[in-house]
Amino acid sequence: VMPFDTSQIHLFQKKVDGWDIVKNEKNIFFLEKNFQFKNFIDSQNFINKVGSISEKENHHPDIKFGWGYAKIYITTHAIEGISENDFILAAKIDNIINV
Repeated sequence: VMPFDTSQIHLFQKKVDGWDIVKNEKNIFFLEKNFQFKNFIDSQNFINKVGSISEKENHHPDIKFGWGYAKIYITTHAIEGISENDFILAAKIDNIINV
């Protein structure tokens, strides 16, 4: 599978709300989103749910979290870029918040 080019990325980006497209130092595209919570336990519970979905999908994002926040980075490491699976995982993560 080839990574999406920028036109494909922007087409799919319209399907997920609030996810930014960023590049790392190696020019690899990532989906990135910040989530805000009332306290540490809420952010930890969210991250545990993200971990559960990630295991089921066998697709694991990079995660940063702490008191009242979580930041999720998604890319397909094997292809060094973004694929449709990244957007699917982003949508499933968004559904955690919407439930």
